[in-house]
Amino acid sequence: MSHSKIREDKTCLNCRHVVEQKFCPNCGQENSDSRKTFHHLFIHFFEDLTHYENAFWKTIKNLLFKPSTLTKEYLSGKRLSYLAPVRLYIFISFLTFLLIALFPSNITEDLTKNDKEITSNFEKEIKKEKESWKEKSYVKSKTLDKSYFHLKTMKEIDSIQKYGKESEKLNATSYWFYEKAVHVTEKNTKREIIEKFIESFFHNLPKILFIIMPFFAFFLWLFHNKKKWYYFDHGIFTLHYFSFLLLIFLIMFVIDRLIGLFGENSPLSFISAITNFAGTIWMCYYFYPAHHRFYGESRIVSFIKSVFLFIINSLFIIFLLTLYVLYTFINLH
Repeated sequence: MSHSKIREDKTCLNCRHVVEQKFCPNCGQENSDSRKTFHHLFIHFFEDLTHYENAFWKTIKNLLFKPSTLTKEYLSGKRLSYLAPVRLYIFISFLTFLLIALFPSNITEDLTKNDKEITSNFEKEIKKEKESWKEKSYVKSKTLDKSYFHLKTMKEIDSIQKYGKESEKLNATSYWFYEKAVHVTEKNTKREIIEKFIESFFHNLPKILFIIMPFFAFFLWLFHNKKKWYYFDHGIFTLHYFSFLLLIFLIMFVIDRLIGLFGENSPLSFISAITNFAGTIWMCYYFYPAHHRFYGESRIVSFIKSVFLFIINSLFIIFLLTLYVLYTFINLH
């Protein structure tokens, strides 16, 4: 706590309200001398840092191992001992996506290896069937794996649209998507498409999560007593739950990257496998005890609601991801 000298003037420096005691009853600011010594700044910094660290580690401990405890404590009014839900989520998400940016996925490395194999096999095929492949457009193209997509050219499609049978023609929507697909595959190799998609996915993942969370809270609101639980309550539960999911993912990601520094065949690789397995199981199971403890329903009712909510949210997330995949594919250059 602060040991600053209290000002004799009882007028708050912040809001000009009359201060009878140490803190202003209107805005909460301490009515102390605004000019501080270096010693005071050092002590104040240490006190704030210690308090933040205590609150931070207490919050993380409860978030990981005591489902719904943070939500119940926050809604009951005990808020100074823990990080606020929004601040907690922003901090974890920022740290997660920062580390993902600094230590990108191994998918790119795997793609490089696969491309070398594909190129080698493709060159062998070219030697064997050079004459028969000579006139095909994807051999003349810079893209070696263009045949993977098996797409007709737009000239062929336009010819079918004009002279083909009605059953072979595409409707306006299908034609538009096909045109976009041909454009993307002409400009990018399979590897480039996957790399750009992964980059775009992780770049936009925070936006996707922000879209999902309000709906997640809305589905919780639908399944529970409207008089007992407000949408705000479900929102706080959702913030803590998504913070937990991101934190578990972050832990698994960091362990995987640290152990990966020792090589793929390192004897420590089993630690990463065990961590990923345990983390995945805990992520899948966590929602049930969190739901049961927070809403106080019987285990059977809570289990049934948890299953239904899991299915509904999974379908909704798949729907959003499908839209995102289409949006990303269409906007590839």
